Amino acid sequence: MTIKQEINQNAFGNDKNRLMDILLSINETQGYISRKNMLDLSQKLGISMAQVQETVSFYHFFSSKPRGKYNIYLDNSITAVMNGRAEVKEAFEQCCETSFGNVSRDGLFGLFNTSCIGMNDQEPAAIINNKIFTHLTPYRVKHLVEDMRAGKTTDELMYENFGDGNNADPDVKSMVSNHIRKKSIILKKDYIPFTFLTTKLKEYTPGDIVAEIEASNLRGRGGAGFPTGMKWRFGRRTEGKHRVIICNADEGEPGTFKDRVLLTEYADLVFEGMVVAAYATGSDIGLLYLRYEYRYLLKFLNRKLTEMRKNHFLGQNIGGVQGFNFDIRIQSGAGAYVCGEESALIESLEGKRGEPRDKPPFPVEKGYLGYPTIVNNVETLATAVKILHHGAEWYAGFGTKDSLGTKLLSISGDCRFPGIYEVEWGTTIREIIAMSGAENVQAIQVGGPSGMMIGMKDAGNMDNSELMKWYKPSGMMIAEKFFDRKLSYSDLPTGGSIIIFNNHRDLLGEVVMNFMDFFIEESCGSCSTCRNMPIIMKNKLRKILDGHGIRKDIYDLLNWGKVLKASRCGLGQTAGNPVLSSIFHFRHLYEQRIQSLTQFDSGFNLDEATKETKKYVHRKPVFHHFKTSETWKDQ
Repeated sequence: MTIKQEINQNAFGNDKNRLMDILLSINETQGYISRKNMLDLSQKLGISMAQVQETVSFYHFFSSKPRGKYNIYLDNSITAVMNGRAEVKEAFEQCCETSFGNVSRDGLFGLFNTSCIGMNDQEPAAIINNKIFTHLTPYRVKHLVEDMRAGKTTDELMYENFGDGNNADPDVKSMVSNHIRKKSIILKKDYIPFTFLTTKLKEYTPGDIVAEIEASNLRGRGGAGFPTGMKWRFGRRTEGKHRVIICNADEGEPGTFKDRVLLTEYADLVFEGMVVAAYATGSDIGLLYLRYEYRYLLKFLNRKLTEMRKNHFLGQNIGGVQGFNFDIRIQSGAGAYVCGEESALIESLEGKRGEPRDKPPFPVEKGYLGYPTIVNNVETLATAVKILHHGAEWYAGFGTKDSLGTKLLSISGDCRFPGIYEVEWGTTIREIIAMSGAENVQAIQVGGPSGMMIGMKDAGNMDNSELMKWYKPSGMMIAEKFFDRKLSYSDLPTGGSIIIFNNHRDLLGEVVMNFMDFFIEESCGSCSTCRNMPIIMKNKLRKILDGHGIRKDIYDLLNWGKVLKASRCGLGQTAGNPVLSSIFHFRHLYEQRIQSLTQFDSGFNLDEATKETKKYVHRKPVFHHFKTSETWKDQ
């Protein structure tokens, strides 16, 4: 099939802003995007070859080289590692007769590592030809590969029944489970979808809706916590030929999977939230940016949109309001954590590399295609509908004085009951430990790798007042016992990720190193700080773990973490947090590994440095390094 046929078939025309869709179509049709494909697209879309190439090369799931008939992307998140990923990886390599990062000689298998795919409650997990496979074991891998060699389809490869709820829908057919453990005001199905649109919308002016959301003090649930009503008011005031509502469903923070569950079981509520936001802001364009890892939900979600159009919840004169015209399109990503940042997401929607934009202007002033653009998280939009249905006063009855309402948590790691918990703001870490069935807890990672690792109490050897000169987490409130800290915007804000580690985990060598690898892999490379400092910090941490560190190395890490704050977006600014927060709360783990003398760095090993030359002159090592001394002793 030619590129021209691809473009016509998918009704993308010669619109350069639909480059992502065109590339996704080509990639899935023939398995990769060739140089000829890129040249043809450059000519047909009227853009440079460089622009096409940079978009193809930026995203993890695009390939410019042929891949396998079955492409296996194995999640390398910390929860996968904790649940036996190494054994699963080895089984895939043995059975497929190739190593990760390569395609087998017969072209049947492509093995690839990938960042967190939002399945932390059912790891190890992998994506095989856009199908999710959970709870992998070496035994299951062996039979999976046998079935692939026999030519079975991905549906035929499934080794478990369909998951619960809409995971069993004919347009989903997934073995993924929702694992909803605790429901409150958002997850309780006590609301008939689209009731607000059919019964109340005409009673409200756009200004009334904005005022009600402002009165509720609803704040963004993606992690930043910006007041939703304020964002909507700014968007409405900004002049533009069109206004745009974007639902950010690029849930890439490792340990987070709440939006996946919302899209699976509460898609109507999310889409209704987009419609309400459009009415409040005067928007006529709606876009839902769906991360590639959730592409298995695409057909199901598009069916929901089709049903909404049939019922006049999208299209012309929605809800009987004359002149209220609005529709929604779903745009798939192609694998890039940085696209969770709103301006990088907009760049991706326009068919470009997902690099964050300089601000100002902010998206609400000049966003998608230059139009005023309001970007909200999946959970935020779903919550807005419940607020408008019940009222801001009702909503104020939940949570704390400065953090109203509830928060969806994605809890995983060392606990008996991983899954989704809807809790009121103000819930303590100790309560989270109890409800999830965790025992012998050593640490909790709040907010994913970009958040904070906390312990039961300050176990460092430096007093807090001294350490706070070097590093003070945002909103930090010092408590005698950190497990008594509360989830709130004034104490422990979070986008929803909670990962639990028990006393058997190596927090530095296993957890922090995994998080640093993640940030190194996911950096867009635009800022020199984010491009370089995480690598330098990882190497310094490795030096400490290998026993060659000195006390100054810890202060170097703290200083370099501050340098990262100069990065353009949240990814770069928080890329040092795994190291910084682990020093703050687990400094003793660093102290245990550094050398006792601090005069100079004894990490240099003469034997190792002269190993190659000694081999060529047939000499045996004659020097030995004594860690208790800063001397070299000749035997």
